Amino acid sequence: MLRFVLKRFASLAVSLAVASLVIFAVIEIAPGDPAAFMLGLNAQPETLAALRAELGLDVPKWQRYLTWVFGLVQGDFGLSYTYRTPVSEMIASRLWVSLPLALYALGLSTAIAFPAGIYAAARRGRAGDMTVMGATQLGVAVPNFWFAMMLVLIFAIKLRWFSAGGFAGWDGGLWAGLHALTLPAVALALPQAAILARVMRSALLEVMAEDYIRTARAKGLSQRAALWRHGLRNALIPVLTIIGLQFSFLLAGSIIIEQVFYLPGLGRLVFQSISARDLIVVESVVMLLVFAVIMVNFIVDLAYALVDPRLRAGR
Repeated sequence: MLRFVLKRFASLAVSLAVASLVIFAVIEIAPGDPAAFMLGLNAQPETLAALRAELGLDVPKWQRYLTWVFGLVQGDFGLSYTYRTPVSEMIASRLWVSLPLALYALGLSTAIAFPAGIYAAARRGRAGDMTVMGATQLGVAVPNFWFAMMLVLIFAIKLRWFSAGGFAGWDGGLWAGLHALTLPAVALALPQAAILARVMRSALLEVMAEDYIRTARAKGLSQRAALWRHGLRNALIPVLTIIGLQFSFLLAGSIIIEQVFYLPGLGRLVFQSISARDLIVVESVVMLLVFAVIMVNFIVDLAYALVDPRLRAGR
């Protein structure tokens, strides 16, 4: 088990190093000078040169990359070009919106998908299975921003159970914060629940066709007992992969939903920073999101080892 963890940790470190280099290179070659963008078209050359020196844009790119990476390792994300405030403070304030939203949406997605996928697999070929598969097909086909607009129309405008957007913060209490994030979380969760339910059903059906399941059935175990005792645990391996990928997507890819509901999250911060050519903010936020994706995959690999003893034995 220790060897397995060390190999995965080494892979994580290499992935982060490569990702940091790619992120810096891609963002730096994007057209546009942050200093020129901030000063406008009529800026004097000496003023532009002074601002570039103040922002640290006059040094070679390799030196800026090393300074940025060493700062990340020490927890220093740099200073925002536009707001002249530490990027870490900007990220921390936005993370308290995006992270709870992603966890909330993932919890809803899992709570919907697991019963739906198990129900469909237990009733393969029957009306219940076809109904669940039809609903999941619709959930996969319809984009989440359409769900978001429908939720606003129904629950915010018609019924007035929720606000149409905005986030007042967690100062009002946990319930007030979750209440404000409910519609965005549902809009994010529905398409992901559809995908997860289909994967759950397929994995269960594949496992239920294995020889050891047929042996258990031949010994007198009912189909329901075989599914719950033997099938479900072995079907969790591909499902864990999807859950890990979904969390990464929900954390990093909710920019459209944050725009629809006007949430001050990381996605909206990236959008605003790109518009303002605030490169240090874009690089740091994207690197943080990449770290979250790689870290989630690392945790999923460890979960594999807990679920499947063959991985712990190195087979």
